[in-house]
Amino acid sequence: MRLVQVLIPEGDSEAVLATLDDQGVDFVVFPEIGRGGFEAMVQFPIPPGGVESVIESLVDAGIDEDAYTIVLAAETVVSKNIADLRARFPGLRISREELHARAEDLAPANSTFFAFLILSTVIATTGLLLDSAATIIGAMVVAPLMGPAISASVGTVLDDREMARRGVRLQVAGLLAAIGVAAVLGELLHQTFLVPPRLELVAIPQIAERTSPNVLSLFLALGSGIAGAISIIRGSGSSLVGVAIAVALVPPAATAGLGLAFGDLVVAVAGTLLVVVNLLAINVSALVLLYLAGYRPLDRGSADTVRSSVRSRVAVIGVSILVVSVVLVGVSLATYEVRTFEEETRFTAERIFVENDFEGYDLLEVSVDYTPIDLVFGNEPQVEILLGVPDGTVQRAGVAQTFDDILTRRMGRDVVVRVGFIDEQVSDEEAAATVHHPTAPALGVVTGDFGPDRRWAFTRVSI
Repeated sequence: MRLVQVLIPEGDSEAVLATLDDQGVDFVVFPEIGRGGFEAMVQFPIPPGGVESVIESLVDAGIDEDAYTIVLAAETVVSKNIADLRARFPGLRISREELHARAEDLAPANSTFFAFLILSTVIATTGLLLDSAATIIGAMVVAPLMGPAISASVGTVLDDREMARRGVRLQVAGLLAAIGVAAVLGELLHQTFLVPPRLELVAIPQIAERTSPNVLSLFLALGSGIAGAISIIRGSGSSLVGVAIAVALVPPAATAGLGLAFGDLVVAVAGTLLVVVNLLAINVSALVLLYLAGYRPLDRGSADTVRSSVRSRVAVIGVSILVVSVVLVGVSLATYEVRTFEEETRFTAERIFVENDFEGYDLLEVSVDYTPIDLVFGNEPQVEILLGVPDGTVQRAGVAQTFDDILTRRMGRDVVVRVGFIDEQVSDEEAAATVHHPTAPALGVVTGDFGPDRRWAFTRVSI
């Protein structure tokens, strides 16, 4: 429920009270003895869905922008008439006036916004390098990106151009600042012992997730924007929804910054692409939902202008998303093809092992190193096969070449096969069947034939 207080200008009491009677609203009138040219204050409770229509009728009765209208959230209203009021004014969305006020509150002062954004980016960048999902989520709680995203859409549908412009400026400047902060932090850490000097960013799972943007990323952003719009329309859960919006924007921005710091152009471009598509999707989904919810500017003469503005903005953003989606679809198809190839290769390698009767050997592991980038640039898949060899067994010649020839024929493309042999030595007969993990302490050295075709086999002796 809401408690609405309206200061009535001198000479308008009769028209205002008659309007409230027509609306079926219970009210109480207090004489106004303060300054400002008001003769009375009227106060009445009303459900959230009725605030906007009642205020519109009061404006028609003479309440203009110079008057004071205060809308308060009423914790509890005890009355037998509440059920009738709720039946008369159904709906769960807040009024246009409340929406505007909440959008202003969500977009903080510039100093506060950038302070929280920088802190969030620092935490998120650290979380990416540590491969810590918990740290990244913690950073999202701090990120203040929901306010600008929502205020830009609210300003558009309510014809508050300054609010809309500020929302867009904060989003663009904030994300550029996030990329810059992550790049500077990454460069500083890169010069210290805290980060390995030859660290490959794509080897970190949390970063790798954000270097292969696909169509699912678009659904994440659309869902975040819709959730943000619903939360402000219904007046609930904005803090938690802000985390979802930040998740779609800050980690990709930090990933792009790290790509710049480490000189990895692929990571930088992929992170930036993900930021752009998420930003566009969040804004267009929030804008469309707010407009469909029926919000219009108080000045009815601006309705046509707002309609045109919303359509043009949705069209521009929609075309931009469509263009970016072509890339996302391509990445999605490449990812699907790569994963399918990996699964089929592992299965085929196991079949080859069985069919070629490698008696005395144990197939310990088959791994495939193949990424969408390798597919695009035509790089050969790297297949690594690990075989267990009983102590004293003579290694079978041409194992790598056997796997290579059969895999190339069955998979329909050239592959590079590497076969490793684990040669065991155990202390008693009962432990003879135990296979040491390849990461166990090892002596000796990798041996083998490194030919010009890059196909090789190696032996590791474990004690």
